[in-house]
Amino acid sequence: MATNTQVETVSSGADKAKLAAAGVLVIAGVAAFYLLGKQDLWLRVLALLAVLALAVVTFFTSESGKQLIAFGRDSVREVKKVVWPTRKESIQMTGYVFAFVVVMALFLFLTDKTLEWLIFDLILGWRR
Repeated sequence: MATNTQVETVSSGADKAKLAAAGVLVIAGVAAFYLLGKQDLWLRVLALLAVLALAVVTFFTSESGKQLIAFGRDSVREVKKVVWPTRKESIQMTGYVFAFVVVMALFLFLTDKTLEWLIFDLILGWRR
C-alpha cells in the first residue's frame, strides 16, 4: 500500500534564485554553443555539456530538485515491490490474448457478413 503524503513547501527567495540560475545557465549553454561556431565541434559540445551539467547541479540543489530526487527514490522503491510474472505465465497470457483476438476477429467478420447479407440481399434485394 503506497502512502501518499502531500507536503506543502513554501519556496524561498534563494530557491527561486537557484531555479532562475539553472534556467539562465541552460540559455547560456545554448548561446555558448552557437557563439563558438568557428571552433571545433567537440569544443562546442564540451562547452554545452559543461554548462548544462552545471545547470542540472544547480537545479538539484533547489527544493524542486530535491523533491524530484525523492520522487525518483519512491518510484524505484515501488517498482521493487512489483511481483513480475514468470516466463510461463507471460507466454500463457499472451496466448490467451491472441486466442481472444482471433475469436473476436472471427465474430466481427461473421457479424459483418451476416448484416451485409441481410441488408443488401434480403431487404434491398441487390443481388450480386
